Amino acid sequence: MEFLIKNCNNIDEGKIVLTENILNIRYGINGTGKSTITKAIKFGAEDQSQLVQLTPFKLIDTDSILMPEVICPSEINSVLIFNEEYLNQFLYKEDELIANSYEIFIKTVEYQGYTDQIDNLLKQIKDVFSENDDLNTIIQDFEGLSKSFAMTQSGLSKTSPLVKGLKDGNKIHNIPIELKGYSKLIKDKSCVSWLGWQVQGEQFLSISDDCPYCTSSTKEKKEIIHSVSKVYDKTVIKNFSIILDALKNLGDYFSETANETLKTITEKQTGLEKAEEDYIIEVKKQIDNLLGKLKALKYISPISFAEDAKVSEILTRLKINLDLFDRFNSNKTSEILASLNSSLDQVLTKVGVLQGEINKQKSLLKKLIENHKKNINEFLQNAGYKYQVEIIDNEKKDYKLILRHKDSTKTLNGGKQHLSFGEKNAFSLVLFMYEALYKKPELIILDDPISSFDKNKKYAIMHMLFGKQQNNKENIRNKTVLLLTHDLDPVIDTVKVIREYSSICEAKYIYIDSGNLKEKLITKANLLTFAQICKRALQSGIDEIIKLIYLRRHYEIIDDLGDEYQILSNLFHKRGLAELKDTRKPIGNDLMEDVDFQNGIMNIRTFIQNFDYSENLVKMGNPNQLYQIYHSAENNYARLNVFRLIYEDHLEELPNVLRKFINESYHIENELICQLDPSDYDLVPSFIIDECTKYVEEKSVLNQ
Repeated sequence: MEFLIKNCNNIDEGKIVLTENILNIRYGINGTGKSTITKAIKFGAEDQSQLVQLTPFKLIDTDSILMPEVICPSEINSVLIFNEEYLNQFLYKEDELIANSYEIFIKTVEYQGYTDQIDNLLKQIKDVFSENDDLNTIIQDFEGLSKSFAMTQSGLSKTSPLVKGLKDGNKIHNIPIELKGYSKLIKDKSCVSWLGWQVQGEQFLSISDDCPYCTSSTKEKKEIIHSVSKVYDKTVIKNFSIILDALKNLGDYFSETANETLKTITEKQTGLEKAEEDYIIEVKKQIDNLLGKLKALKYISPISFAEDAKVSEILTRLKINLDLFDRFNSNKTSEILASLNSSLDQVLTKVGVLQGEINKQKSLLKKLIENHKKNINEFLQNAGYKYQVEIIDNEKKDYKLILRHKDSTKTLNGGKQHLSFGEKNAFSLVLFMYEALYKKPELIILDDPISSFDKNKKYAIMHMLFGKQQNNKENIRNKTVLLLTHDLDPVIDTVKVIREYSSICEAKYIYIDSGNLKEKLITKANLLTFAQICKRALQSGIDEIIKLIYLRRHYEIIDDLGDEYQILSNLFHKRGLAELKDTRKPIGNDLMEDVDFQNGIMNIRTFIQNFDYSENLVKMGNPNQLYQIYHSAENNYARLNVFRLIYEDHLEELPNVLRKFINESYHIENELICQLDPSDYDLVPSFIIDECTKYVEEKSVLNQ
């Protein structure tokens, strides 16, 4: 699969070639454009209009017609990316480790198959609701009415809309004599709006005796006008009107006696009496019980049945006995309940099949939870983390992945406040893997996922993601994956050390050459110890000065500071034959003995046959020759070390960052067991070499 990328940030042009259904590692130093590659492929495959975000700065303020362009293989339409943005957007919610735990961990194709079969068997019950629009309205009105009959331990809540509306009697039905003139407005459906309008105008009566709306005199009516807002509270009237409307809408479902009693209570002139409160409390209890039954039937589904539940008993308990709801003993209620009970009876005729499907689904659910929990916890243990996860069901039965610490039994809300940066990364990678398995994208991209981990954790993560798995473990081993990294460890592990990866992994080095993105294959033979790299350099046809650089590295690697090393050290410090020093001797008495010098020369000539100390000393003391060697060097690593020879006595004049690279980062390379040969792979950042070249050219001009 070939991805062509043009004019995206620092990439003028280049291509990434991936192999399907394997792990494609792309190793490159920082600044190569790994994040640009990630975004370019994502935008190119899913939304080309987003590519404008990758417009290079050099094109923004010009009239150039060049624009970002990405050509993706036709088979790549969805891309899932792991990067810092993924971690911040989707993980570590307040009550679970990852959003959509249910969809990712539970809702497999097999599980959904059982769910569909169970839903089909329960369809007759749900059809009663889908075929009766009034039933859904009834549930909504019952819910509103139940809330308005709010309860406390001592009875009806004094702050409930019903109690407030009847505090001094029903003032909508029983209008005070002095306000009879407002009867039509108070009893109209727009009463609440009118009350708001009336209150707004009332505030202007303190300014003038004239009506703020018609300017007629209100002097004799001011007291009556003020009394409207004293008697009628807009909010109370609004909420109380909702109760009256709900009772009216539900009238056909209440018994005749209940309708008459509720009408009497809600239209009375005085506040509620104890017996009336008790009646309303009983109505609320029956509403809540009936509402619970109706909602249980409306939302009946596989999650309605607990593990090992006897389905016939649950369905039988859902049948509604109207004799237990005397406040609703009406023809309309009887008709609805008969329809629901009939649908339950029909389902009960197939209860054996239903019980079997539910048992299969619950068994699969238990297996999924145990497998996922075991696999994740096993990884956490292997990686040395003291956390464990559990998959729990909540009231909605939608299952969530939660976090616990091994030293505590408590559930940790989310993860951000407990996990370190590394722990978050490790968790998020595992969770990302499961999301990838759930979403099944055509391409998975891991943008520098494990660089921040130590070697043990790196291996544990790589094994979790790509290793051979047993006992129903899942991972992304045989998926098409692009792993972008500036860390050589995963390349060494997959290409050189762990044989099982050889057939499912391909690694390449990516780099930018004059704006062009290029790839170079990395094989087992390319991963060498630095001793091997030195040996290859000494056998090549490169300049003798560069060979001597590699030879000194060779002695440093094997920690041999013998005569040969002493000679090379003197040479690179540009000391004449009369001032040769031996660092093995105490200061003050550290001149090198002639016998040691001759022995060192002889041993160096086993590597460089015609080595002559004086000739090379002259060469190193000639800036023009060093400039020539610098420009003709075949790779940046050699060029950097020649630059150090040029600036040996002036390193303090260089900027700190450049001096750091020269003195430490690329001076002694013995911290790595394996690495890529710098003759084949340019690993020194180009901006460092650009700086060096600038200084070399300045110095060469001064010497002319």
